[in-house]
Amino acid sequence: MATPDIAARRVLGAIAALVVGTLTLSACGGNASADANTDNKGGSNATAKTSTAKITISAKDGATNASINSTGVKVSDGKLTDVKMTVSGSGEAVDGAISADGGSWKPKEQLERGTKYQISATAKDDNGKTAAANSIFTTVTSSNSFIGTYTPDNGTTVGVGMPVSFNFDKVISDKKAVQSHITVTSSSGQQVVGHWFGTQRLDFRPQEYWKAGSKVTMKIDLDGVQGANGVYGVQKKTVTFTIGRSQVSTVDVNTQTMTVVRDGQTYKSLPISSGSPEHTTYNGQMVISEKFTQTRMNSQTVGLGGEYDIPDVPHAMRLTTSGTFIHGNYWYNKSNPPFGQTGTSHGCVGLADVQGAQGATNAKWFYDNSLIGDVVIVKNSPDKTVAPDNGLNGWNLGWSEWTAGSAA
Repeated sequence: MATPDIAARRVLGAIAALVVGTLTLSACGGNASADANTDNKGGSNATAKTSTAKITISAKDGATNASINSTGVKVSDGKLTDVKMTVSGSGEAVDGAISADGGSWKPKEQLERGTKYQISATAKDDNGKTAAANSIFTTVTSSNSFIGTYTPDNGTTVGVGMPVSFNFDKVISDKKAVQSHITVTSSSGQQVVGHWFGTQRLDFRPQEYWKAGSKVTMKIDLDGVQGANGVYGVQKKTVTFTIGRSQVSTVDVNTQTMTVVRDGQTYKSLPISSGSPEHTTYNGQMVISEKFTQTRMNSQTVGLGGEYDIPDVPHAMRLTTSGTFIHGNYWYNKSNPPFGQTGTSHGCVGLADVQGAQGATNAKWFYDNSLIGDVVIVKNSPDKTVAPDNGLNGWNLGWSEWTAGSAA
């Protein structure tokens, strides 16, 4: 015979088992897509009680590499009635909106990387029956994802030599997967091909310079693409830019002049001063990648000694990563100007200018009439041809060499 204490414990145990069973019936299992409707007797009644609405949360419950771009909720055979998304732990709400047709929900802003979130969603079918689903997941972390910094920017107008250039923050081992998820097309119909410089840089260009006035569209679909073992892309966007008028300027070191050709016609000829015999200027096709009304130039930053440190170089336009610029020069010998006569720089191309970047000088004219992406060609210098990855200077590779560097 059971004692009163034993009997009481048995009753409590039975109640506890009933509670656990109830929790088991009502708990949302490890499934991001769920609908759970049971009758009030604890049994399933698919005909009368089960909703036909099917909710799908894109980020699966327990996922650790969820997208920061495409996470959202969809429903079939019903309409969403409520979706709540929060940051797990803090409970901070994530703003979002249900579509006008009630078929989907998505966050208003891109999610943060390496963050744990929770989504709870409810929907109703045409008979008013409710379905529910939830998911707790973590977005891909910074250490397990890669981003490509690219140029040119959306909405810009650039010169005919401007390539599309990506620099990735992680080493890319699956180049084919990454390249195949970036497409670059032009309204001109020119074929555009990618070329890898090492494992972290990918440039795109046509065989010849872009056609003036054309529109270029770059579609980045890297979200979730595995670029290396355990490292995934997070970018998904479309970028468009415009090619402006054609301007190609040729520096002839023999004559110390630069001829500016615009839309196929000689536009202006300017006297310049190239690199000195000790510090020659690279030959080859170079693309203007940056423009500064004034900038500091220090010889120590380009691997030289203390030859110069000029805090306010006017009208400076970068041609190489290693430090070649075309820029204004106000410190020249006024009694014996070098422009059109001799090379005196440390490898740059100099134009007559005044301190403060003011006045109607040759340097200011060229600066004002140049776009990022314009081409500057240097010829007849005793130096070598610039390396194609030293700046945006892939035009120095022939087309067969360029296409050989494609992974697609």
